[in-house]
Parts: sequence; C-alpha cells; structure tokens
Amino acid sequence: MDALVAQLKALAEPSRLRIVALLARGELTVSELVQILGQSQPRVSRHLKLLTEAGLAERLPEGAYVFYRLTESGGGRQLSELVRELVPERDPVLNRDAGRLESIKHARAEAAQAYFERVADDWDRIRKLHLSDQEVEAAIGRMAGPGPFELMIDVGVGTGRVLELLSDRVSKGIGVDINHSMLNVARLNLERAGLSHCSVRHADVAALPFDPDIADLVTVHQVLHYLDDPVLAIAECARVLKPKGRLLVVDFAPHQLEALREDHYHRRLGFSDEEMSEWLARAGLKLVDHTDLHPEEPKGRLTMKIWLAEPSV
Repeated sequence: MDALVAQLKALAEPSRLRIVALLARGELTVSELVQILGQSQPRVSRHLKLLTEAGLAERLPEGAYVFYRLTESGGGRQLSELVRELVPERDPVLNRDAGRLESIKHARAEAAQAYFERVADDWDRIRKLHLSDQEVEAAIGRMAGPGPFELMIDVGVGTGRVLELLSDRVSKGIGVDINHSMLNVARLNLERAGLSHCSVRHADVAALPFDPDIADLVTVHQVLHYLDDPVLAIAECARVLKPKGRLLVVDFAPHQLEALREDHYHRRLGFSDEEMSEWLARAGLKLVDHTDLHPEEPKGRLTMKIWLAEPSV
C-alpha cells in the first residue's frame, strides 16, 4: 500500500507525468529530457530522483552519461504502462514533447550513422577475410538452440546484430559494450527493429554488472581477440550463467595475419580448441559442442570458430 501511494504521488505532477510518457518511448539521458521539457537540469534531476525512488524509473550509468528508463517489472512497470494508455493522445504539451523526442532520436541516428561510416571500411576489409555474415549467423542460431531463454546477455554487443538474430527466442535481451559509439549504433538498430524487449548498457566484460546465476544464454561474438585478458572475460561470463545456462563464443581460429594486430588492434590472432577448452574448464564450464566454419579459400583467410559451453555441475 505504501509503495503504491508513493508511486501515485510521484505521478501526481505534470512534469513527472510527461517524463513517464517519454520514457515509455525509450531510454533518455538527463540532458535529453532537459531539451524536451524545457526545464533546468537540477529540476529535471529532481523529478527523476522522485520517480526512481518510487520505483517507476531506473538509473543506468554509462560512463559520463546516465540513461533513465521505466522499471522493467513489478507494480511500477504496470502503473507506468497504465499511464501510457491513459494519457490523452491529442494533448498539445505531450505532442510537443513527442516532436522534440523525435528530433533527438534523429540526431542520435545521424551521429550513430556517422560513426558507423567511419569504421565500416575497416569492418568490411575484415569481413572479406572470412565467411559471409549469413553463414556465420546461421551457425550461431543453430548452436544457440531453440530456447526459449528468459534472459540473454550479449557481451560486446557491437551493432546489436546477435540480439536481433536471437530475439525471437528470448524474453529479455541485454547487450553490453564498453564503446559508447557502438552502444548508440546498437540502440538505433534495436529500436528500428522494434525489439522493445532488448536493451543495451555500458559495461566492461571484466566486470559485468549482473548478479551471479541469472542468464540462460550468454553470447560473445568476435570480442575475445581484442582483450588483454580473455580468460577473465570467460570467467565473468561463467559467473552470470544459470546452472543450466549456455555460453556461446564466436571468434577466429589461430592465424598469421599480423595486419589485424597492427591495423585493427587485435590483441590475439585467434584461439585454438585446446586453449578454449582449458579456459572454460578453469571457469567451471565444459565444452559441449564446437564447429569450424572454413572459407572457400583457406590460404590467407580466416576460419571462424564457434564454441558452446555449459556449467560443469
């Protein structure tokens, strides 16, 4: 009763009602809400604090930024959804807010596209060294299994493609990445795909912001070769897996293409089955399946590997 009263009191103010209506359309930062509402930063922060304390919104730090979104579950979520249904569609203030929100989303999309264009050439050059994305994705979908998975965590979310690929078999998907620009690209792609049950957040693979034993599926797609300590990353992925969860790792087989180290910042030139099995065992996991995807012309090209692991106990 006390919690419900606190939530109703938090909503009984026009600006906070506007914020809830806006957050129902997606995650927003304080600065973006300031632009939309036309209010000062301290005032908007105060509104957000009250909504967060009431359990209607939650705070998601992302480096120097902080995103806010509606709570994922519970009475606060139900109340927020009810408010979204009840707010008048033709209210001039809410319509103006929606128009400003679209302008912000457009600016976000342009910034994400500009970043993607800057790095796309490098990605395309690497893609030419291995199998087509379509073949790799088909293998990922096959080895991940049909699910359903209650929670999927995609480590190193990149453009969000793996979340998109497996979105039809997960109840909730969360992608993490340490690169802010890539998070913006992923947010844009997930929003365009209409995947409201998938979200992204800023995080380091060496310290995932999740409790132990919560994920049914963890995916790590072409991430390990960038890391100084891939063993720690495997251990973190194992930590968040449920006792019957699945870990899917996609990366390159050992190769000698030094240009990838020099020009594309690859720390490791691929991984063997032996070292991957050892790392998995040290993390309390067992290798249950693996496959090699060979390019048509192996010489001077890359072989993709996929490893599937589960907890040993």
